[in-house]
Amino acid sequence: MSNGFLPATRAEMDARGWDCPDFVYVTGDAYVDHPTFGPAIISRVLEAAGFRVAMLPQPDFRRAAAFTEYGRPRLGFLICGGNIDSMVAHYTVAKHRRKSDYYSPGGQMGLRPDRAVKVYTERIREAYGDVPVIIGGLEASLRRFAHYDYWDDTLRRSELVESGADLLIYGMGERAIRRIAELLDKGVPIGNIRDVRGTCYLTDVAHAPAGDVVEGYQYTELKRNKRLVVQAFAQQFKEQDAVRGRTVTEYYGDRVLVQLPPQPPLERDELDAVYALPFTRNWHPMYDDKGGVPAIAEVKFSIAHNRGCFGNCNFCSITFHQGSSVRSRSIESVVREAEQIAAMPDFKGYIHDVGGPTANFRRPACDRQLTEGTCKGRKCLAPKPCPNLVADHSEYIELLKRVEQVKGVKKVFIRPGVRFDYLLADKSDAFFRKLVRDHVSGQLKVAPEHVCDAVLTEMGKPPVSVYNAFKKKYFALCNEFGKNQYLVPYLISSHPGSTLKEAVALAEYLHKNDYSPEQVQDFYPTPGTASTVMYYTGINPFTMKPVPVVTDPHEKAMQRALLQWKNPKNAELVREALHRAGREDLIGTEKKCLIRPKHPQPQRPATTRGSKAKKPSKRGNFGKQYIPGKRK
Repeated sequence: MSNGFLPATRAEMDARGWDCPDFVYVTGDAYVDHPTFGPAIISRVLEAAGFRVAMLPQPDFRRAAAFTEYGRPRLGFLICGGNIDSMVAHYTVAKHRRKSDYYSPGGQMGLRPDRAVKVYTERIREAYGDVPVIIGGLEASLRRFAHYDYWDDTLRRSELVESGADLLIYGMGERAIRRIAELLDKGVPIGNIRDVRGTCYLTDVAHAPAGDVVEGYQYTELKRNKRLVVQAFAQQFKEQDAVRGRTVTEYYGDRVLVQLPPQPPLERDELDAVYALPFTRNWHPMYDDKGGVPAIAEVKFSIAHNRGCFGNCNFCSITFHQGSSVRSRSIESVVREAEQIAAMPDFKGYIHDVGGPTANFRRPACDRQLTEGTCKGRKCLAPKPCPNLVADHSEYIELLKRVEQVKGVKKVFIRPGVRFDYLLADKSDAFFRKLVRDHVSGQLKVAPEHVCDAVLTEMGKPPVSVYNAFKKKYFALCNEFGKNQYLVPYLISSHPGSTLKEAVALAEYLHKNDYSPEQVQDFYPTPGTASTVMYYTGINPFTMKPVPVVTDPHEKAMQRALLQWKNPKNAELVREALHRAGREDLIGTEKKCLIRPKHPQPQRPATTRGSKAKKPSKRGNFGKQYIPGKRK
């Protein structure tokens, strides 16, 4: 009997009366049938197209036999490392092994291998030889070209080359996988599938594509010359547009990697159809005895209403994966999902988020993107909004109002992801007012990332003056509505462009504005971002100018410590950083100082005979996380 999930064991497949599946979907995550999990979407899309899909989540990667659970699939294996890169899932930015895996049952570590896509493909080849293998998901997508690997500190080959798979699907793969499945079902050999957009394949040089092709470099040349790595990334990034993007190549000896142009983004009716598929919205019952899968907690009562992002932050991989041209679901589709959530037995009346890569994007940045594609060599928002930008929140306001009216919904919140420069670019402040009045759960998290304009430029972010204007108006509105709400900034330390000088300036800004963040993010170089290219090469791929980069772990630790100068554990690092930066003026007891001297001169309290010295207060301001709304 079906439990609503796709088969996740041989017994469940047998119960459906299948002799074998069309596809076996191998994933590095536990099986969660929720539309924020890529494997859930792709498997349901194939099911809707009439294909039989069996899920093989987190198989024992040490044994080829573990991949024979269902026998040889009729059409092939699909492989996804998981919702995030397996190396990010396993290691912190300091390269320490994490204590838990957010996407595994009970948070258990060790259920997926490092470099999961490569290892899974190798085990499948051991078990079945030449069975068709198609890789996709974030890990494969962002590693589709030669890429800097932070964990090995080297330039690695394309994931398609390293894994030995037959095809690589990059980006959002619904259209591509459906087309590939149809061709395989018609008997087309996988080696002959060479015309599906949104895919990469390998061929010999004699059969390299001709015509309007962006020719790449030999991998051996890239290994020798970092400047070529920068040029290659710049070429690849410019072609990630479904309207004007061209085929891009990269060479590995006598073989050539071919990336075909991106698939067009799903339009509104297509997105609505995807989110109308029969997701169970939960983890598979086989994880119940382990307490389920932690990752679902953040999304169980949240709704994704859009895809793509024209914010184009240099440290973010969304553009390289989902593209810059935003598309969104209809209001009716989002309301139907809200009704499903409201009907869940454990729903308490609160929609935690109605967002996406960027919460307040509902449409392409401008109308020209629909016919001409995104602009080469310029950003839509930074350093200032493009004159052609259409900043309009009216439909988003209507969407939020409609979700608020769903029976059983008490409150709708918007969590991280509001792009404040886009919000300010809207000539109407209707959304800003509604956001502050109705959709902040005590604190609004936004991402200024830094306060030094030189660093913000390398990040692809607007100058700090934009954030300051947003902050001023945010607290003015909080006061107007009588809301004692906070603003929590996301900050990144040691991003390319940030030296100790800039890190100290950021710490001074935080101190002056009474910010005391409990958490900051040290820059994490992950595949598929411009910032990672800067970290590896010391060159900005969009300007070809040199960028100061911090790679020494100790200096990175000092930059991070400066942002948390109030934490006593950071005292020695903060003092060392200030000495190195020549900013001893910030060591002392004055109001402007970040930290006291290591050995302050002891002072005896003045006392009179028979009086007692006043004990120092135990109250302090360490770990203060939020920014109180100041009322003047």
